[in-house]
Amino acid sequence: MVFSRLSEPIRKALAFEGYSVPTPIQTQAIPPSMAGKDILGIAQTGTGKTAAFMLPILERLSMQKKVMPSGTPRVLILAPTRELAAQIGDSCKKYGKHLHITHTTIFGGVRQGPQVSALRRGVDILVATPGRLLDLMQQRYVFLNRLEVFVLDEADRMLDMGFLPDVKRIITKLPTERQTMFFSATMSPSVSKLAVSMVNHPVRVEVTPEATTVETISQKVLFVDQKKKDALLWLLLEQDNLDKVLVFTRTKHRADKVARMLNKKGLKADPIHGNRSQKQRTQALRNFHIGRSRVLVATDIAARGIDVKDISHVINYDLPNEAENYVHRVGRTARAGKDGVAYSFCAADERSYLHAIEKLIKMKIQVEKHLYHSDEALNAKGAAAKPKPRGQWSRSRSQGRSRRPFNREVKPRLGSGKPMSRGRPGGGKPSRGGKRPPKANSRGSRGKPNRSRAQLDRKPRRR
Repeated sequence: MVFSRLSEPIRKALAFEGYSVPTPIQTQAIPPSMAGKDILGIAQTGTGKTAAFMLPILERLSMQKKVMPSGTPRVLILAPTRELAAQIGDSCKKYGKHLHITHTTIFGGVRQGPQVSALRRGVDILVATPGRLLDLMQQRYVFLNRLEVFVLDEADRMLDMGFLPDVKRIITKLPTERQTMFFSATMSPSVSKLAVSMVNHPVRVEVTPEATTVETISQKVLFVDQKKKDALLWLLLEQDNLDKVLVFTRTKHRADKVARMLNKKGLKADPIHGNRSQKQRTQALRNFHIGRSRVLVATDIAARGIDVKDISHVINYDLPNEAENYVHRVGRTARAGKDGVAYSFCAADERSYLHAIEKLIKMKIQVEKHLYHSDEALNAKGAAAKPKPRGQWSRSRSQGRSRRPFNREVKPRLGSGKPMSRGRPGGGKPSRGGKRPPKANSRGSRGKPNRSRAQLDRKPRRR
């Protein structure tokens, strides 16, 4: 068995956490990782990827103890979000609690003072988000020239266009002689090609087909008009079996709006997204974890790496515009072999998103009828099945009024005698020489103060 190859202190920590049988990704990834080979691991969300790279790292550090200079870690683990970085740090603490191995987690949104103090004391394992890591490297608090192991968690997100420049800057500071491990639940061909260029003869570990969802998740799609989504959400939440629910929206504004709506109806719900402070995000997760709030309303920030136990249902209030995010969203439920349910609301203009999701996961999602079912959303095709371009006026906004023409004439400015063209402050057309007419000053074109119409029409007072 794979766990039998680990040292006694690590096995003791695993037994305390209730882990006795390794998952498929752990069975295939731990042996080559312990042999020092580069790993490219792909597995479904909730199948134990964190332990698949953390356990061999702890084993390596415990067998080869070294004293490192201040701010010089032996292991660097990069994660895309603060929440995922904190979760990895917690796993390191749990699995290595019987070992004399130091670690710290650094991310933005909080004061860097405590993080710098931990780095100065010396750390073996550094878990970080790219932004804060680059800041501390620039301030010369972190040095990566003696790094032994480099791990990229959620590699598909880390290697997309948003994080790629930062990741490349960090990799240039790493020694060429190192072990590299990339792990993710999804990986497109382009990202996979890029990842292979950053590793040295990697062992590809793929325990399930790419971009598949866990079989224990019951997935259902509910066709509904955009205006009826709030009513449908409340209808579902009135059921008693939805005891711990994670709701996903596409925007931060809508996450706040949905959370406010639920709280007004008497249901405790907390929003979590990038505009919330780290303190607010941590408190929202804690409330959800201990059961103080029944619903957590999140953007895709929580779709990666948030490991809250016993989430019974995931509700996609908005379908994600990137199909890969659907896999990460629904993977928040049915973790560690348990069952779960994923509801997805689909309006007419989200039909194309649903098609992309079904194409990615290679299955048709079951349609569930309900009180607010929309045949228009079910049968939407062509332009009606796609979101409207940004900036286009909605029908409800433009009903009963038309947009004002850009060049309509407005009232003439006193003293000019000519109508102004909308959008040209000076009014009229430029002269043939190409120069605009001079702007009228506050005292008028002839140096006399401007006067209102009432003043002009008023007869002079006799003295």
